[in-house]
Amino acid sequence: MIYTCYEMIRDCRAGRPEGWSYFVANYVPAVRKLLAHYAGGSASQAVLERVLVAARQPESSLFQSLEPAPERWFVAQLRQRVMAELAGPPAEIPLDLETVAAALEPLTLVEKQAMWLETMRYSPAQTGVLLRMAPATVEKIRVRGADLIRGKVDAWSHTLLAENGAALGRAAAAAAGNECLPPKTFFDLLDGRTTWSGRDRMERHSIGCWHCIDHFCRLVEVVELLRGNQPLAEGEAEPFRRLLGVPASQRPWWKRRASGGA
Repeated sequence: MIYTCYEMIRDCRAGRPEGWSYFVANYVPAVRKLLAHYAGGSASQAVLERVLVAARQPESSLFQSLEPAPERWFVAQLRQRVMAELAGPPAEIPLDLETVAAALEPLTLVEKQAMWLETMRYSPAQTGVLLRMAPATVEKIRVRGADLIRGKVDAWSHTLLAENGAALGRAAAAAAGNECLPPKTFFDLLDGRTTWSGRDRMERHSIGCWHCIDHFCRLVEVVELLRGNQPLAEGEAEPFRRLLGVPASQRPWWKRRASGGA
């Protein structure tokens, strides 16, 4: 029997230990990857623990939605919880979403995505992997984008987008409109299930919508985050289970079922 994210969400809702054990074993590694990318340093462990404890609270909404793709959508929501915990002081040189949108208006959709991934602290090489393009192409896009933004601001730094990334991400997430696309549209595109006409509708809307550009980039990040994700070993998972008050088990029950054991 294969224990799925769908069943984990159901069991966590019901307060069952097996759901919480699976959550710890399989999604602490994903949170660690996010923290290593966006934060690093000794504070990461404290942030990780705060995210886990908050998820366990009765008022948490993390386990409420099962759609449109249970695991990836769940991790997308978990990612947002992590980013909320990482909110820091304003950037030394502030940059608002309206300025970014006006400056980058001449760019194509994929060029805007490449620029947005810079706000998410992805290098040209990493962005090339996420968007399936050559890093040199990303470099060229970012040189042009930087020039466009420089022409709209009074002060400039080569790290301006990255330093304002958290605030820009919050602004984009809050800018949803009635015409914004549902997550399923982006998942279908990423999975190669979208039609030509569907892709055309998505591109025509997204090219002028920074909410949807941000949403797409976050889902691309989640797909990459889950690639090769390895569960924690029993000994490594145990301290997190204790943190959440989950009863200890010699071996997770879903592993016993998978191997045919008792």
